[in-house]
Amino acid sequence: MKLGVFSVVLGGMPLDEACKFLSKNGAQMIEIGCGGYPGTAHCDPKVLLNDEKELEKFKKTIEDNNLQISALSSHGNMVHPNKEIAKKFDDDLTNAILLAEKLGVPVVNTFSGCPGGSPEDKMPNWVTCPWPEDFLEVLDYQWNEVLIPYWKEKVAFAKEHGIHKIALELHPGFCVYNTQTLLKLREAVGPEIGANFDPSHLIWQGMDPVACIRELGKEGAIFHFHAKDTKVDKYNTAINGVLDTSHYGDELNRSWIFRSVGYGHGEDYWKAIASELRLAGYDYAISIEHEDSLMSGNEGLLKAMDCLKNVLIFEDRGSMFWA
Repeated sequence: MKLGVFSVVLGGMPLDEACKFLSKNGAQMIEIGCGGYPGTAHCDPKVLLNDEKELEKFKKTIEDNNLQISALSSHGNMVHPNKEIAKKFDDDLTNAILLAEKLGVPVVNTFSGCPGGSPEDKMPNWVTCPWPEDFLEVLDYQWNEVLIPYWKEKVAFAKEHGIHKIALELHPGFCVYNTQTLLKLREAVGPEIGANFDPSHLIWQGMDPVACIRELGKEGAIFHFHAKDTKVDKYNTAINGVLDTSHYGDELNRSWIFRSVGYGHGEDYWKAIASELRLAGYDYAISIEHEDSLMSGNEGLLKAMDCLKNVLIFEDRGSMFWA
C-alpha cells in the first residue's frame, strides 16, 4: 500500500509547493482534482491537453518530488436533469479521461450521478425507500433509462482511451451509494466500473467497511481508496437517526460529522481495514481526503498521515517461513 493525499486540501498552494509539502511529510502518491466539484486548482485539463510545455512541467513537478499520481478526480453529476449542468460535469469527466490517458494514470474517480425522478424533473431525486410505489417507478426510470445507458457509453469511451478503471465513490445523494448499488451498475455496465472506497460515507449509514471491502474484494471491484473517518454522535442519532440534512458546520447538533483518520475511530479500527484490503488484494493508494470541520486542513492532514503511517501495510507479505 502507498500513502497518498487528495490534494484539494492544499488547493491554496501552487502545485510545486503542495508536492514538496506532501513529499517532505511522507506521502508517496497524490490524487489530483481536475474538474467537477474538486475543481482545477492543481490540474486544468483544458491547459494540459493543449499545451505540451505545460504538460511536461506538470509531470516534472510530480516526478521531482518523488510522487506518483494515484488518480485524476472529477466528481460530479453527469446525469443531472438540468442538461447544462450535466454537460459541464460530463465535459470535465471526458477531459479527465483524456488527460489520464496522456499521463498514464490508470484510475479516474467520480460519482455515479443522480437523475431526476422523471424526464420532466429539474432537480435530482435520491430515493431512500421503496414505498409509496412511486419511488420504485423513479428507480426504474433512473437506472434503466438514464444511468445504465450513460455509463455504458462512458465506459466504452474510456476503454477506447486506455482507461479501464472508473472508480465511483459510494456517496449518498447519488444512485451508487452502497455495496449493492455499486455491484448492480458494475454488472450492468462492465468490470471497468469499480469503487473509490471511502469508509466515511459507509460508517454513518450503518455499514461495516471491513464487510464491504470483503464483498467488493471478491469481485476485484476496489480501484481506489479514500482515507476519511466519521464520528457518529450517539445522542443526536438516538433522537433523529442518521439521515441528517443540517449543515456540516452545525457539529453540536448533527447526527454525524466527518473526522480526520483516527478521530472517528482508533488505530485498531483502521488496522482492520488495512488488513482486509490486503486480503482483498488491494495494494494501491490510501488517499487521505480531509473534510474535518474541527481541524485546519494542515493539522487534519498531518494527523491523518501520522496515524496511517502506523496503520498501513507497506511491504510485500513475503513467504510464510514458519508454515
